[in-house]
Amino acid sequence: MEENIAKTNINWYPGHMVKTKRQILEDLKLVDIVLELLDARIPISSQNPDIKEIVGNKKKIVLLNKCDLAQERENQKWIEDFEKKGIKAVLTDSNSGAGVQELIRVVKELAKEDLNKMTKKGRVGKSVRIMILGIPNVGKSSLINRMSKKTSAGVGNKPGFTKQKQWIRVSDEIELLDTPGILWPKFESKKVGLHLSVTGTIKDEILEKTEIAFYLVKWLLENKEEALLERYKMTKEETCKMKETIQNPNEQIAEVINQIAKKRGAILSGGYIDEERVSGIIIDDFRTGKMGRITIETVE
Repeated sequence: MEENIAKTNINWYPGHMVKTKRQILEDLKLVDIVLELLDARIPISSQNPDIKEIVGNKKKIVLLNKCDLAQERENQKWIEDFEKKGIKAVLTDSNSGAGVQELIRVVKELAKEDLNKMTKKGRVGKSVRIMILGIPNVGKSSLINRMSKKTSAGVGNKPGFTKQKQWIRVSDEIELLDTPGILWPKFESKKVGLHLSVTGTIKDEILEKTEIAFYLVKWLLENKEEALLERYKMTKEETCKMKETIQNPNEQIAEVINQIAKKRGAILSGGYIDEERVSGIIIDDFRTGKMGRITIETVE
């Protein structure tokens, strides 16, 4: 199944992203600090490798957003890992606003030296200018709204909703430049594409829901089986019996999905499984945290 997904012809890099990257390079001259927004569930896959090159020596803060959906212990491990590399990291949840005040404090702390220099030069009242970068649908617009305490940035639930750059005043001391989400031309690992699909970064139209759900169930069975079984009221005994009667691993995963479909009423006339519907249920349950807090990519 993973090989089939890897061979799928995917338009990872829409034309507007080339223009976005060029614009970001130009706008970097205007800012003091870069905020790189990552998904706390997949800090590796949601990190655009181009951003490191784009940012260069600019001061940077990493934001692990959607931290409420990731495991608390793993969140702390990631914070420590970034800080070992000399990168300040902050946990945020753009929906609830958790972590926003800590972020503003860290921004002021990081900009303190520059502000003092400007004050000495007589440039009183100048704001710290920040650019926020991240891949699509990682929660940038929602975070900006939380920071500015208003709905100044457009918010959408579809990847790539933000289309134009815009300056937003967060406070008397901070101005923030929002940018459209930017992906990168080629994924070196097929798992990166799968993880971005599972968390909803890549539009669902690009990969089949059935393929995304298959990979997700496979991963959960290998890494978080209890969360999967608890969500769909299945027992360990059921899955063990399934493995005894079905030898092929892919068929085992398919059977688990079939059982979930029956429990959720995703059945077509004639008793056939509604694969599209059950896949949507599984994906949505993961993305909304109904399976509990799950981190796909750990520091280890």
